[in-house]
Amino acid sequence: MSWNEPGGDDKDPWSGRGDDKKPPDLDEVIRSLQEKLAKLFGGGNNNDGGDDNSSGNFSSDNSMKGLGILAGVGVVLWGLTGIYVVDEGNNGVETRFGKFTVITQSGLHWHLPTPFERVDIVNVKQQRSIEVGYRSVAGTEQAASSIPKEALMLTEDENIVDVSLNVRYQIDNAQEFLFNVANPIATLKQVTESAQRGVVGKHTMDYVLTEGRSIIEEDVKTEIQKIMKPYHSGILVTGVNLQDAQPPEKVQNAFVDAIKAREDKERLINEAQAYANDVVPKARGAAARKIQEAEGYKEQVIAQAEGEVSRFSQLLTEYKKAPDVTRKRLYIEAMESVLSETNTVMVNVKDGANNMLYLPLDKIMQQQPSVQPPISTNSPQSVAEPLLPKPSVVEKSASFDRSTARGRDSRGRSDAE
Repeated sequence: MSWNEPGGDDKDPWSGRGDDKKPPDLDEVIRSLQEKLAKLFGGGNNNDGGDDNSSGNFSSDNSMKGLGILAGVGVVLWGLTGIYVVDEGNNGVETRFGKFTVITQSGLHWHLPTPFERVDIVNVKQQRSIEVGYRSVAGTEQAASSIPKEALMLTEDENIVDVSLNVRYQIDNAQEFLFNVANPIATLKQVTESAQRGVVGKHTMDYVLTEGRSIIEEDVKTEIQKIMKPYHSGILVTGVNLQDAQPPEKVQNAFVDAIKAREDKERLINEAQAYANDVVPKARGAAARKIQEAEGYKEQVIAQAEGEVSRFSQLLTEYKKAPDVTRKRLYIEAMESVLSETNTVMVNVKDGANNMLYLPLDKIMQQQPSVQPPISTNSPQSVAEPLLPKPSVVEKSASFDRSTARGRDSRGRSDAE
């Protein structure tokens, strides 16, 4: 009987609007899930007429075993996430629920996986740097732009100077670096600004811009390390480099002119000093030479005077012993000294004779050596001769006759008497 005939059931075979709506059976859902898990791990329903009870127990055991294997695999994978490697030059800082536990060195290590433990890798050998007063171009240390808020500071002589500083540092203690200070890099930068201003404020502007750069770098480094030490920040300052120090941009031209004038002053002073170093030693040498010449002349004059006094004393002694002989000798020596400087030729001519000389006597006198006649030992002068100093006289007249001169002297003196 069709559904729309009289006496048939009023059910729509397509829509099922006549069925009662009921919730699904929970036992059926669980059984279906167990069958799927059993199929997944190699089990199945026993359709060979076995007991339904035993089939259900077997399916439950297989599902529990599968869940255990799945959980074990998950635990193993979770445990493997705790393996980590620390490279050379790094330290691993392990924490358990946020509390520090241990520092690990380079190598392969393991820690309890998240969320129980975690590890932070810190490079303790890397040289890092911060820039104060400027910002450099990427990849270089050349200053690209100045930061007036950080760079401008006051000197001891109340001048403003623009200073750019580069601080190099490395992490000395990984634990202190991570846990003692909230932001150690920002702290280091603030400390650097404070130390820099303190050191620059103790010196004059000329000192900061010229010869004091190296000393300021060392003082800033010492001051930074001194301030950072009580914080135990784990940072070690390895070097401070004064990148640039100059007056503010608005007064740079005037300051450059002042520097040029100062350099010209130093150059002129150096040139004058070099000239003085050249002239003064020569003047001192000339003065010393003059002094030595004067001392020599003094000694010469004194020696000559003493010699003349000694000679006069000896002549006086001899004169007292033999006045006539000494008087004649003095006269002869005086005439010899005078005539030796002239070209006079003395000829002994008898009275009334008229001899004519044609020989070139002046030439002959220049060619012939002077011959001094020996003094007789029987003469009275032999007694006084050894005591008298012999004068150094160059006799030009070879024909000079001492006996004739003595005769003339005696006659002339007797005539004068």
